[in-house]
Amino acid sequence: MSTAIVLDTGVIGQITNPKETVESLECNEWLEFQLLSGLLVFVPEICDYEIRRELVRAGKKAGLERLNQLKISLQYLPLNTQIMVRAAELWADVRKRGRPAADDKSLDADVILAAQALSVRRRGYDSVIATTNVKHLEALADAKHWRDI
Repeated sequence: MSTAIVLDTGVIGQITNPKETVESLECNEWLEFQLLSGLLVFVPEICDYEIRRELVRAGKKAGLERLNQLKISLQYLPLNTQIMVRAAELWADVRKRGRPAADDKSLDADVILAAQALSVRRRGYDSVIATTNVKHLEALADAKHWRDI
């Protein structure tokens, strides 16, 4: 089974950052390499939401344009009822194991992201979440720092 990459909020933020920092340039080069290698790369809707809400609030038009372009050029992974049901199961499971990454009253976008990443398997791919914060995601799904993929 081939592997697909699911980008998290931190990685998408680096890729869509119009300021050319060392990390954003490296992250964009990394993404280009993955695509040239033939890997499928997904933008999950929950991460689009997390980034978009801040860009809209701050009036950052260049960032919004880059985010919109990323959604067009990569695979978009929309939310649906099946993913949200799986996210609820993951949320309950990590709490039963005593490993929650967020407060019980929070939405906990990490479990939604993990459920979206796990949904890629129905398309015939293993998935790995490319992240800047492995610790929060590794209890939920296969997650690696983007530099380690």
